[in-house]
Amino acid sequence: MKNYTLLFALLCVFASGYSQKKDSILSETISAHIFKPATVDATDNLINGLQKPKGFNVKKFAGDLGKPRMMALGPKGEVYVTSREEGYVMLLKDEDNDGIAETKQKLLTKENAHGITVKNGMLYLITVNDVYKAKIKPDGSLDSLDQIVKDLPDGGQHNNRTLAFGPDGMLYISVGSTCNACAETRDENATIVRVDTTGKARTIFAKGLRNTIGFDWEPTTRTLYGLDHGIDWLGDEIQMEELNRIEENGNYGWPYVYGKSQYNKADEPPKMTYAEYAAQSEEPVMQIKAHAAPLDLKFYKGDMFPAEYKNSALVSLHGSWNREKPSGYKLIWIRYENGKPVSQEDFVTGFLTDSEKEIFARPVGLLELKDGSVLVSDDENGNIYRITYAK
Repeated sequence: MKNYTLLFALLCVFASGYSQKKDSILSETISAHIFKPATVDATDNLINGLQKPKGFNVKKFAGDLGKPRMMALGPKGEVYVTSREEGYVMLLKDEDNDGIAETKQKLLTKENAHGITVKNGMLYLITVNDVYKAKIKPDGSLDSLDQIVKDLPDGGQHNNRTLAFGPDGMLYISVGSTCNACAETRDENATIVRVDTTGKARTIFAKGLRNTIGFDWEPTTRTLYGLDHGIDWLGDEIQMEELNRIEENGNYGWPYVYGKSQYNKADEPPKMTYAEYAAQSEEPVMQIKAHAAPLDLKFYKGDMFPAEYKNSALVSLHGSWNREKPSGYKLIWIRYENGKPVSQEDFVTGFLTDSEKEIFARPVGLLELKDGSVLVSDDENGNIYRITYAK
């Protein structure tokens, strides 16, 4: 556990031609913190003590996985899981349908393997710079990888690439920023990129997205929503994490504006005022507590959970490292009504213990199984948990 306090002075120099006076300087002192809860073992008592709504249950589906991250569902219910840090794709099978994976098979190693998805019997995998596809064999193993994209920009600070198929059959790729807040030199950084399954027809779908790892389409409207990580070092409560309705050609403000047209005083938009830049940027439709670090967002389509959860979004919050009082380390629901987000609420909490000084899991990837149960991966203790519901 580490707890430090840092003070920053933000100096913003504004050039001539803007509404601000030439060479005027705005100075602001910000108090920021570093706090990392200590990791403890994921004991049965801690797992059984997780807080969740009545009728829900959380059990370990697989363990000893190192640092599992993102997951995808195979044609026969197999689970594919990646680890960027360890560079693997692993196959998990629950062959006797008891809710526990008996088979763990490492299928391949690929440096920085992270985002993964399956469509029409093909597995798609993304690293920092490359996208691959491979045919899934009848036993769940993979044919050789075929590279379809090879020149995505380098990751820098944000190299956790993710990908998913949209309703249009195109592949959408999250390409994070290289920095906390800066003017990027590559157009594809801080964007959602869209390509076809051959890697062609490549375009920037939306920009101004600092690091939108988790995104999905609302089932009734087929509208894309994504959770963007806020800028660090603006304070414990700033910048909040953003839920954006992501539309083609949209600009979502980073690095110059955030939230409800708030200005990042450390970075000045080129050749225009903050107000002008904000006017051409989209505001978030909802915000989540600062630094909670949303890593996945999945709309629930199954029938196991009560009907009130259907077509709402389950979100994993990996947890903060740079605020005095920890945020995140839990699962939440974003409730949707008539295809639009209306509220948020805790779903599974307790990965951060009551003392708020220890954790036994950091939620990452989410995956709905064929029976409607949901898996959540943990890259802190190397487990995957299964969430079920029974009256």
